[in-house]
Amino acid sequence: MADSPRTSVLFVCVHNAGRSQMAAAWLTHLSQGRIDVRSAGTLPADQINPRAVEAMHEIGIDLTSRTPQVLTQDVVQASDYVITMGCGDTCPVFPGKTYLDWQLDDPAGQDLSFVRRVRDDIKERVESLIVEIDLRHISPGLSRC
Repeated sequence: MADSPRTSVLFVCVHNAGRSQMAAAWLTHLSQGRIDVRSAGTLPADQINPRAVEAMHEIGIDLTSRTPQVLTQDVVQASDYVITMGCGDTCPVFPGKTYLDWQLDDPAGQDLSFVRRVRDDIKERVESLIVEIDLRHISPGLSRC
């Protein structure tokens, strides 16, 4: 029996410098690479938020080699899940995708303790997402309301 295609998840925020980068790193780490993970921004920054890098480094995840990426229709179309984090209506919508909007505080310009809280909130959401993805693979007929 052939393996089913891997699930792909795209995290989107405006600058692709904080929330979406931390979410992508968490999902890659917690799924142990079994889920394809991407992140992008509608107006990507020049670099990753240094406090996000520091907060993730504290828990053993390295963001130093990552760079903000621009959101394209192709990357959305190639994803099974599109999770937005404050980009509003600027994200393209394609049928057959699962769209989620995570209301997360923006860590831009915030102190490290604030960024840690955002990091930990993202981790909890990513853990729930992994459960949802795993359930869909067990029962592919399930759909999100």
